[in-house]
Amino acid sequence: MRGTRLWLLIGVIALLVSGFVVAGCGDDDDEGDGGEATTEASTEDLGLITEGTLTVGTDTPFPPFEIGQPPNISGYDIEIMNAVAENLGLTAEYTDTGFGTIFRDTANGQFDTAAAASTITKGRENAVDFTDPYYEAQQALLVPEDSDIASVDDLSGTIVGAQDGTTGETYANEETDASEVRGFPEGPNAVSALVTGQVDAIIIDQPVAVDAVEKQGGVEIIEEIQTNELYGFAVAPDNDALREAMNEALATIKEDGTLDDLYEQYFQTTPPESVQGENPLLTND
Repeated sequence: MRGTRLWLLIGVIALLVSGFVVAGCGDDDDEGDGGEATTEASTEDLGLITEGTLTVGTDTPFPPFEIGQPPNISGYDIEIMNAVAENLGLTAEYTDTGFGTIFRDTANGQFDTAAAASTITKGRENAVDFTDPYYEAQQALLVPEDSDIASVDDLSGTIVGAQDGTTGETYANEETDASEVRGFPEGPNAVSALVTGQVDAIIIDQPVAVDAVEKQGGVEIIEEIQTNELYGFAVAPDNDALREAMNEALATIKEDGTLDDLYEQYFQTTPPESVQGENPLLTND
């Protein structure tokens, strides 16, 4: 009798243990399925051109933001975008295009987003929406080393170069007395025009000017123009889901130190407080 009871007790304990094991396995499977379903649903809802891929328009070269040509492309913008894509479980694929058409092409669905050292402006937000900022930029006045130009106040009657469609070109047109503002398709084209004497000065993003001084030679930054511009990634205005997902990814790489590390790598400084905030022109309320 005692033996029978013992075997019954052993059987009950075995059943209980088996039940816990099965329940534990079932919980793991449920969590796995739920996580995969959430990830799949979140990417499917982003309105991507190609599932699993973040199709990115860019304008290169524009060192140190865009360096090289796709697929062998690098630079600050590219590394930030790669980190955003990785955070979303996507692969970023880049296409080189002209800066003058990049916002229109993004709005028309040729790209999911654009990474092109793009300042967030009210005018551009008539065509596209922007993510939260990831860089604060200033402009710079770049001149030949033997130039008599000492500041933007000395630009009266001169020919000033800038890249087409940029805030540098806008500044030259609206804030100087240059006799002509000459646009160029790429930033390096404007620098080359300065070196060869086609223009007397150029106004361009400060880090690009620094890169030109270091690598081109024969030119110098005579004045840094405090414009406090914020760069964002452009997204089609009807794709709030992608913009919001990218903002969440940007928040993550700001919090985990990735953005700080890339800022230090490319600009030898830490990001200002303005970069930690939201798109200042967002008007979706």
